[in-house]
Amino acid sequence: MSKITNKSSQLYWASGIVSICGIIFEVLFGALGSYILGDGVKQYTITISLFLTGMGIGASLSERVVKHLITRFIVIELMIGIIGGISSFAVFGITSIAGEESTAIFLYSIILIVGGLTGLELPILIRKANEIGVEMNKSTARVLFSDYAGGLVGGLLFAFYLRPEFGLVKSAFLVALINILVAFWMIISFRKEIVRRSIYIGAASFALILMIVGVLFGEEIAFSFEQRLYKDPIIFSEETAYQRIVLTKEQGDLRLYLNGQLQFSSSDEHRYHETLVHVPMAASRDRNNVLILGGGDGLAVRELLKYDEVDSITVVDLDPRMVDIARTNHMVVELNQHAFEDKRVQVVNADAFKFMENESERFDVIISDLPDPNNESLNKLYTWEFYSMLRNHLKSDGAMMVQATSPVFATEAYWTISKTIGETGLYTTNMHVDIPSFGNWGFVLATRTKIDSEDLKIRVKTDYLTSAMIPSLTAFGKDEDSTITQDGEKIKLEPNTLIRPNLIEKYENAWQQY
Repeated sequence: MSKITNKSSQLYWASGIVSICGIIFEVLFGALGSYILGDGVKQYTITISLFLTGMGIGASLSERVVKHLITRFIVIELMIGIIGGISSFAVFGITSIAGEESTAIFLYSIILIVGGLTGLELPILIRKANEIGVEMNKSTARVLFSDYAGGLVGGLLFAFYLRPEFGLVKSAFLVALINILVAFWMIISFRKEIVRRSIYIGAASFALILMIVGVLFGEEIAFSFEQRLYKDPIIFSEETAYQRIVLTKEQGDLRLYLNGQLQFSSSDEHRYHETLVHVPMAASRDRNNVLILGGGDGLAVRELLKYDEVDSITVVDLDPRMVDIARTNHMVVELNQHAFEDKRVQVVNADAFKFMENESERFDVIISDLPDPNNESLNKLYTWEFYSMLRNHLKSDGAMMVQATSPVFATEAYWTISKTIGETGLYTTNMHVDIPSFGNWGFVLATRTKIDSEDLKIRVKTDYLTSAMIPSLTAFGKDEDSTITQDGEKIKLEPNTLIRPNLIEKYENAWQQY
């Protein structure tokens, strides 16, 4: 009886451990899709759907597995380990060589395969537990408990430890090592049942060596793949708890990318940041208290510090690591001119939506320098609800400036953002400026009272923007203005809200063409 208890206990522990690995692979695949293909909600939805479908197929196929249960389980663990382990590495390689379409096909296939193999595991373990003498109802309940509990541990482990500490490539190899070690454990524990044991030991040893090599060198090789995704040499890259930060540099041009999206080029970022900052500063009667949402690179802060009358600048950026880099990386520090060292600057690392919900102070100027709305978490920062909170925190004679993507490349998205801000009761003034590294880029100036762009005067030193230029920024061509037509009829744009997040689809559809 003690032998039966010991064997069944090992099976339950194995079930919990492989469940941890399974859920980590599932969320890792979702993170890969989000990073490479964009639209996190869409990619996680596809990942979960495909993974569960694969598990269903695997569970169905498990009906045919009635003999040699433990050796079948070992083979499955080795297959999950090898396929899952090389998944991230291979995705970066395929993306650099064949592009996003091929990457999507490959990644979705991997998800389905690993899901299928995961679906095979549990029925086999349940049958094995029953085979060694445990009642079917008890074996099923205990294996399922181990599986579900392991799922919770795996999800938390990936979110709070593996991804921020090891990144996507190394995490995959590390988790694969656990699958392979479970296979070794089963070989040793059930060695008397395994015919030709040396074959399984050899296969597991090969897989183990392959994963160790992956842990040691896979990330470095994947880095060379990632380099092909960027125009210039990568000089810094880091996976944080919130995003992947990449800096590139070529012939003096420093560029920052977040999750693969260009944030600035040092050669022309002054055009963007001077428009973003100095226009609302000119539109506001007072300029004492300023709020920046985003702006962790410190470049908007640099422009604000040109004003002697500014007493306080609050920067709300979700990722503390981005601000750390802006404070310590000598190239970024040189560009932002030590902006975060000024005593007037206060940094708050928080979600902008939650910050505004809890903040009681009102501001003279609010600057929204947030990433484009390419996923659900960012979309909420472009909703009527969010802009209503910004309006409530804006002083009666203050001004707000919102970066609002490109009116040329994403025309409907730009004017939807403008309409959403206008629906809060604020008066909007639409502007755009040519930025060579980005193209034509749009902004929305919002105030409580109507303003005339002719009256806006720049009173600090700039490298690009002049007072005389400001009215010209409000002129839009026929193919980029608010009269958006389809089949000869004007499209009625609806505001973007939390309940009806229509902006994401407009944004994704527009940028697919570029």
